[in-house]
Amino acid sequence: MPRSFVRIYPSVDAGNGVTRRVLAESPELMVVEFRFAKDGAGALHNHPHVQATYVKSGVFEFTIGDEVVLVRGGDSFVIPSSVAHGCRALEEGVLIDTFTPRRDDFL
Repeated sequence: MPRSFVRIYPSVDAGNGVTRRVLAESPELMVVEFRFAKDGAGALHNHPHVQATYVKSGVFEFTIGDEVVLVRGGDSFVIPSSVAHGCRALEEGVLIDTFTPRRDDFL
């Protein structure tokens, strides 16, 4: 029987006004959608994965290392491995994050 490359993951409550849904994954790469309510927050944290973030919609205040930046729909950026980061949604919005390697803690 052939292996299916399509898998549908459920949305999960990530807390603080945020839901998370894995969109696609392999051991080397993971794509995740985060939906934020207004004032939803991603707590300051770090991880060994390299993270690329695309702001699909909304306006967010991001802390990345010692820098605080305002990002909005259409913006994108990379967060290096082990750099502390977090964000707050200034309005309802969606982030699409990619991680390398995969975040096994999200499965």
